[in-house]
Amino acid sequence: MQSNRQLICIMITAALVIAGAHAALAQTTIKVGNILPLSGPSASVGLQNKQAQDMAIQEINDAGGIKALGGAKIQMLYADSESKPEKGVAEAERFINTEKVNILTGAWNSAVSYPVSAVAERYGIPFLVPVSVADKITEQGFKYVFRIAAKDSWWTRDQFAFLKDMEKEFNTKIATVAFVYENGDWGKGFAEGWKKLAQQGGYKVVLDEPYPSTATDLSPVVQKIKRANPDVLFLTSNAADAILLTNTMAEYKVKPKAIIASGGGHADPSFMKATGKNARYLFDIVEWETDVNKPGADKTNEKFKKLYGYNLAGESVDAYVAMYVLADALERAKSTDPKAIRDALAATKLTTGPAMIVGYDAIEFDASGQNKHAALVMIQINDIGKGMERITVWPKVSRRANYKPVFPTP
Repeated sequence: MQSNRQLICIMITAALVIAGAHAALAQTTIKVGNILPLSGPSASVGLQNKQAQDMAIQEINDAGGIKALGGAKIQMLYADSESKPEKGVAEAERFINTEKVNILTGAWNSAVSYPVSAVAERYGIPFLVPVSVADKITEQGFKYVFRIAAKDSWWTRDQFAFLKDMEKEFNTKIATVAFVYENGDWGKGFAEGWKKLAQQGGYKVVLDEPYPSTATDLSPVVQKIKRANPDVLFLTSNAADAILLTNTMAEYKVKPKAIIASGGGHADPSFMKATGKNARYLFDIVEWETDVNKPGADKTNEKFKKLYGYNLAGESVDAYVAMYVLADALERAKSTDPKAIRDALAATKLTTGPAMIVGYDAIEFDASGQNKHAALVMIQINDIGKGMERITVWPKVSRRANYKPVFPTP
């Protein structure tokens, strides 16, 4: 009789322990530290990334949270880097040591993401990078850094591949090129790639001009472009300087055969609003555009536009997608332990679901943490009867039906 009572007590105690564990599990919160430029020269894109991630997190939490963790909710904590590397590092340290986050994400600016990646690696905290594109971020031998977007060298590679294809398609010879770029890690990374590819492609570089994104007068830079008179102008700019350059070039009547931009400020929704017809015929390379033919892309964009009043851009799509990559990893990790999350991220292979509104076929990280399937498209800004819009033109198989690119600029 005594043994029966002891057995019953043991069973009740075990049940209470299990119930308590389940309750604790259900109440678990996954804390994500997100470092973004919410003020300073990159504030507009930082806000777009934040809004896209807020929408994704709300969707994930509303759908039941992380089911493998008893419905745990993802809690996003934001910090403003101001586009300053030292501020980003300080916020990463605070997130890890004070807030006790399970994972870091951000930081849009490559110059911020690069040193933050070292902090994450040192502490063994996964760092999920949606869009910072400097090659070196995933070339440090780190095990805790994962990037969704294509890296610099892939962007510049495809810009030049596009240019070669345009030359062939329109039987137009391009001889000279000019490089104008913001003087941070992002711009310098693009410029390094451009220089190598120009040499390989037999193009003459007639201008190589870095400038500060904070500049309020870019007329000296535009005058240099006019004097150099390149066939093609390559640009890497944040929003304010992209707008300033475009409008100043129109004022000075600078009109190369083509302008090829690099996402960032040129993909910012504020760019077309502030430049209007001055942006007509400009080409821009991005990972995503609203006319992409992927299931769910149109509905996701419609929802975002209803919430915030403008379309998703390629970089904000990567930010949105990154949250679903994280949710997928958490489901498979079945843990909030950073090492378990890191291992799950390393084993990621997504081909379906909300994450696949991107233009590429899969999300899968190589040994360096780079998404090896990241792909790019080229768009042209033009008015074909409904006002200025961004129209996918390359690769040719992705070109919007019945649209012929305008090349060279008339």
